[in-house]
Parts: sequence; C-alpha cells; structure tokens
Amino acid sequence: MAAVTDLVSRWERTRTYHHGAFPADRLAVERDATVSVVVPTRECALTIGPIVTTLTGLAERGVLDQVLVVDADSEDGTAAVARAAGAEVLSERGLLPAFGRVLGKGDAMWRALSACRGDVVCYLDGDTEDFGERFACGTLGPLLCEPGVQFVKAFFRRPFRSGGPEDGGRVTELIARPLLRRFWPELAAVRQPLAGEMAAPRELLCRLPFSVGYAVETALLLDVFAEVGLRGLAQVDLEVRQNDHKTLPQLAPMADEVLAAAAVRLQRDGRLSSASGPAPLERPPMADVLAAAA
Repeated sequence: MAAVTDLVSRWERTRTYHHGAFPADRLAVERDATVSVVVPTRECALTIGPIVTTLTGLAERGVLDQVLVVDADSEDGTAAVARAAGAEVLSERGLLPAFGRVLGKGDAMWRALSACRGDVVCYLDGDTEDFGERFACGTLGPLLCEPGVQFVKAFFRRPFRSGGPEDGGRVTELIARPLLRRFWPELAAVRQPLAGEMAAPRELLCRLPFSVGYAVETALLLDVFAEVGLRGLAQVDLEVRQNDHKTLPQLAPMADEVLAAAAVRLQRDGRLSSASGPAPLERPPMADVLAAAA
C-alpha cells in the first residue's frame, strides 16, 4: 500500500497541470496533431452560442481543426444557434442509425467518433456558463505538449449559485471517488473522474467500448487506465465551471450508472463474482464498427 501511495503522490505531483500553462498561442505553435472538439448537446440554446464562438475563434488561430456539435434534436433551437455560430452540427440520431435510438450522452459521444477527423478528440460539455478558452486549451494542453500523456481529465470547482458548500459535485464525492479509492487506488488522486471535459487520441478512443449513459466518464477512465496505465493519464485544473445543479432524486440514476459501470469492470477483472441488476449497455469499440463497414 505504501508503494501505491508513493506512486499516486508522484503522479499527482508530475501529471497535474493548470490551464494557464497551455495558452492558445502555445498550442498553435507546438501541436503536431490535428484536433477535433466534440460538444454533445441537449437543450443548450442558452449556452452553446458563446461556446461555439470561442471554439471557432480557436480554430481560426490554429489551435483546432474541427468544431463538432452533436445535438439530441433539442427543441429549444440548440442546433440552429450552434450552426449560426460556426459549428459543424450533426443530429446524434443521424450517426450510425443501424445501432437504433440514441441511449444517452455516452452513446452520442461514441457516435461522434465516426464523424471526427482529428488525430485527437476533445470532449466538452455544452451547458457550461461563462465558457472561456481555458476549457479547450487546458484540456488539450497536456496531450499536445507533454510527452507520454494519452488521456486528460479536467477538474474544477462547481459552486452552488445560492451559497452552501463550494463543490457541487455530489455524485463525484459520494460515489465515484470512493469507488476509485477502494478498488482502483492508483486513481485516488483523480479529482474529477466524472468531468465531461476530456481529451485523448482518436485511435485510443476507437479501441474502447463506450457506456451509453452517464457512466461514460467513469467507464472511459477505467478502460483507459487499463490500456495505458497511470503514466499515460493527466489532469488539468480549469478553476471554476458553472452550470445548473440537479436535485438529489435527479442525481440518483447517475449514481446507479456509475456504480454499475464499476461493478461490471470488477467482474471482468475477477474481483467480483457477480453483479446484481442489469449490466449497463455498452457500444463496441468504434474501430470494430468502422472495420466491419469498410
């Protein structure tokens, strides 16, 4: 256990970054990979415009190559707002329709891979308020500029609007991080395992299955860790992220899905004899899908 603690401490010290280390001008000069940014959206008309405007501005400055909004046929005009701001906009149900109806955020992220042209894929949430360049540049920075990094997770503070505790990440602190500390102690220093802001080589993402719902972030973190090890992971501080907070009853299904994704992986590893309840649906590795279609 002492050896694991030392390993985690060293990783946290050497693989934790601040977004300020990765300004747009640095990324534009140093990157040697093409970049696709994917923003999954559902009823995000109030926030998606400034997000896309910022991202297309980064594309004009040579930081990004593709700004892709994958929309869940939002009824509030999200797609039209994103398109007017300059994004490439696709309906999630129009991607890989042979796989049936779209089953949540993770499914949309998975389908988006089939439309990504970049060597690197960065996922960003579409409901972030006060969006700034740091969300894209910070998340991409370690992957584009630091040797050996294969997967980046963001972390941030999520303050409640009306006061109270500073951190609004209740599922993170009550379910996700305790699971990691108990069963994957090497990942104990990952501060926001459920953050939607992440980046990885497209080739790596295409090798992995995707959980279709809210468990996608947990499942990807665990599967990437199994592929590239702790040395391939990094995290970056984006400071503050503000969006609407959900009630506890609304968060309960998310917690269930996170727990189910962890249980399935424990079972696969032979550390859990059986997991009661339905297993979370997963899409196959995109590489297999594209190879079958070729």
